[in-house]
Amino acid sequence: MGLTTLLLFSLLLLHQCISIANATKVSHDGRAITIDGQRRLLICGSIHYPRSTPEMWPDLIKKAKEGGLDAIETYVFWNAHEPFRRQYDFSGNLDFIRFIKTIQDHGLYVVLRIGPYVCAEWNYGGFPLWLHNMRGIEELRTANTVYMKEMQNFTEKIVDMVKKEKLFASQGGPIILSQVENEYGNVMTSYGHAGKVYIDWCAKMADSLNIGVPWIMCQQNDAPKPMINTCNGWYCDEFTPNNPNSPKMWTENWTGWFKSWGGSDPFRTTEDIAYATARFFQYGGTFNNYYMYHGGTNFGRTAGGPLITTSYDYDAPLDEYGNFNQPKFGHLKELHDALHSMEKVLTHGNVSHTDMGNSVSASIYQSNDGTGCFLSNTNTTSDARVSFQGAIYDIPAWSVSVLPDCKNEVYNTAKVNTETWVIEKKANQTEQEPVPLKWAWRHENIDDTVIKGKGDKSASKLMDQKAANDVSDYLWYMTSVNIDENDPIWSDDMSLRVNCTGQVLHAYVNGEYIGREFVTYGIFHYVFEKKIKLKPGINQITLLSVTTGFQHYGPKFDMIANGVPGPVEIIGRKGDQTVITDLSSHEWSFKAGIKSIDQYNNLVKVDSSEWKTHELPTQRKMTWYKTTFKAPMGTDPVSLDLDGLGKGLAWVNGKSIGRYWPSNIAKSHNCSEKGCDYRGKYDNNKCVRACGQPTQRWYHVPRSFLVDGDQNELVLWEEFGGNPSSVNFQTVSVGKACGYAYENKTMEISCSNGRSITGVRFASFGDVQGSCGSFQKGSCEGRKINALDVLKKECIGKEKCVVAANEAVFGSVDCKGIRKRLVAEVVC
Repeated sequence: MGLTTLLLFSLLLLHQCISIANATKVSHDGRAITIDGQRRLLICGSIHYPRSTPEMWPDLIKKAKEGGLDAIETYVFWNAHEPFRRQYDFSGNLDFIRFIKTIQDHGLYVVLRIGPYVCAEWNYGGFPLWLHNMRGIEELRTANTVYMKEMQNFTEKIVDMVKKEKLFASQGGPIILSQVENEYGNVMTSYGHAGKVYIDWCAKMADSLNIGVPWIMCQQNDAPKPMINTCNGWYCDEFTPNNPNSPKMWTENWTGWFKSWGGSDPFRTTEDIAYATARFFQYGGTFNNYYMYHGGTNFGRTAGGPLITTSYDYDAPLDEYGNFNQPKFGHLKELHDALHSMEKVLTHGNVSHTDMGNSVSASIYQSNDGTGCFLSNTNTTSDARVSFQGAIYDIPAWSVSVLPDCKNEVYNTAKVNTETWVIEKKANQTEQEPVPLKWAWRHENIDDTVIKGKGDKSASKLMDQKAANDVSDYLWYMTSVNIDENDPIWSDDMSLRVNCTGQVLHAYVNGEYIGREFVTYGIFHYVFEKKIKLKPGINQITLLSVTTGFQHYGPKFDMIANGVPGPVEIIGRKGDQTVITDLSSHEWSFKAGIKSIDQYNNLVKVDSSEWKTHELPTQRKMTWYKTTFKAPMGTDPVSLDLDGLGKGLAWVNGKSIGRYWPSNIAKSHNCSEKGCDYRGKYDNNKCVRACGQPTQRWYHVPRSFLVDGDQNELVLWEEFGGNPSSVNFQTVSVGKACGYAYENKTMEISCSNGRSITGVRFASFGDVQGSCGSFQKGSCEGRKINALDVLKKECIGKEKCVVAANEAVFGSVDCKGIRKRLVAEVVC
């Protein structure tokens, strides 16, 4: 052996030895995930890399770690990475390897949910549309060899990429768990025996990849070994794994809910998410993942549904822009601190549960290292005062108290001692006073489709919009009908009737626009009918079907129709006589897309001479607008206010910020504008707000999309017709903060991004009533010492102030048994 060869061999051997030395052994038993042989209590949060930007990732992950998380969870999005078969994209915010390495740099673990079906309110559940259209595939997520081959190909590609970068824990990387499939148990029965064959195959295929860390299957009660089945939902304290050697894991603890076009804004109270989490750990849970911890934004055409909004804020602990969602972030952080302090006893201790009556229960964990206790009150109306191990504890209704030493209550889910931030949007502050944006415009030339009926494909039948491989939201359906005045259908009372499964339909007859119709979330079929006038001879009929994302969830969701399935009919009425001509079997031409948008959702360059700067039209359909603007000063997140517009798509400096639809007004009932009672089981219909307002008026523009100076460009594709004169850019920051602390706790209150507190609007120590922005003094308050004066002295001019909530600071207060708290509202 030559010296060079020997040296190379030695270096290779050394590298392998280092890799083995750095490897982390991840396994599990019936109590917990084990890391290097140690049982761990793990708190995780979902952050989806394509719903933010690489520039945002470090800050999001840093804040997640600050919030007490041990790990970050993400899906892998097949259709984003393989939009066309064997054409891959891992650039920009699709660079999931960079995302994982960023998490690793911050010292956190990763849970990689490869799927590759993801649901996630993501377009088509993460499946690429070309998969649906492959020959030999009748349906997805079943024992179909063509589908399974493609699924395995993508899964293996992701695993190989991760292995190459040595990112599995078994290689010394941060990935401690991986997931195959997703919530299949919710729909498996609809596939019959083939469903069971498929899920068994998924398990064997995944296990054969030898990644060196456990695989999980969520919502899969019959998960084959060695898969770990896990729970998703609002509450998982009653969940039991199907294998006694599997730990109790909660892969989706829903922190809020998604929003749909035409729907109001759902939110989940801080007290309830904390209650659900604490109950889970009280009853043996040792792994919890918040879905979502940061929801983010559905950029481009990634939103699913159909009819899921561009914002995917989810009322998560970090909001869409990356700000702390207080008090949810802070209150959960305090819970995490308490739970982590009990890790040893919760993962090793013997546990006993005691029913104390009146919906109150106690759980005691005991080990050689100490004890830990939970007291919970599941009553939805009545607080409880209980005697436990020689001490008295007040347990509010629908709450859990955490006692790490079984003596001192360090945390109660209903006693929020964390500040509330009220986020405000402020005008674009540039060097000069903001001026109205100057607009150029042009009309999209659609003559080829609405007048000439020219298409790229033709058939003697109608086709589903999925057949266009998702290259656009838009699919044109065109046909012609030859009619004369002697035709039985001819009359002065004719109409066009179209059975639709798309989300929007526009209709033209002989180049004339006759109307549109759109649906709300949950409606999959509707009938469009409008009066028409035909002429003797050939008449051109053009339909434009518009999707707002393909179905992403449900039994056989991939087969749900979208577009114009027919029949398409002309109806003639003469007195009591009705004659119907069905055009569904006519020769139809089809064309996907809009000329000025390519198949990757990028803008097609047009000659500058086509843009006009005079006589700006408003309320005009199929119109383009563009303007230049100066990037807002500072580092606060940027929001685009599209008030006054109809529906369309928006780009900033060529980057798509998603679909917009501010003219879609949220339903005006069942709102909880004055607050929501956290007590009692939650679902997404319980607490909603922003009724009667635009479903989404503001749109996130990441700072990384902008350039310094005034050469930023905004381009709008206005489909419905609107007025851009009110469009403007704003920054997003904390406008005011409200602090809370129950007696003998400490109140901490601050402003974001280094801002100082400039004023104190309210302060009181007693039984304060109301909520942030509308506080009122209650029936009792410390009179000798003015709380407002104390807060002004301690807080004004500081970025953060800390004040103890006790009688030593504010004087004695007799509230006759009512829990006292310190409350303050400050201006940032």
